Amino acid sequence: MIRFWEFVAQRAPPLISFAVRRQEANTQMEVTPATEDDVPALSELLGVLFQQEAEFRPDPERQSAGLRAILGCADVGQVLVLRDGPAAVGMVSLLFLPSTALGGRVALLEDMVVRPDARGGGAGSRLLEAAAEFARSAGCLRITLLTDAHNAAAQRFYGRHGFARSAMIPMRLLLGGQRHVEPGTAADGGGRSAFPG
Repeated sequence: MIRFWEFVAQRAPPLISFAVRRQEANTQMEVTPATEDDVPALSELLGVLFQQEAEFRPDPERQSAGLRAILGCADVGQVLVLRDGPAAVGMVSLLFLPSTALGGRVALLEDMVVRPDARGGGAGSRLLEAAAEFARSAGCLRITLLTDAHNAAAQRFYGRHGFARSAMIPMRLLLGGQRHVEPGTAADGGGRSAFPG
């Protein structure tokens, strides 16, 4: 009869080999500032993100307009792209604003997503670490982000990177004539849990 650890040892090389291949693949990935040429690919990535989120729906026209508003003004924020060769496989957007509580600039991590086929092996960590470093170099004193309340995987991911829950509760007032839909209601589609971007 084979023992459990012998069984694991017999199977370990292929598992380790896969992890190394995946890690080696991610070492080829790099994070760069987004350009106007990236907008179509980034809009597609935002579509992936918004399909997962309870409060938002994909709208390529709106996503493109929002991206261009950030790309056109360095004081507003920065969009970073995770590239695997020429392909954009992930993105994160940071918006800057002053904080009266901290007496300086802070960042809002507005969107972060990694293409599903590029997840695992540290791609999201690489992107988030690059965003934190960029915010730090831009003089930001804090990064704030929102995740879906039911997205435990995303909350664990951000927690592993030093983010902690706040006692503050986000509230929104939509000014463009849109109707706010409470997550988890029938009008929202039932409120689903999303995998982290």
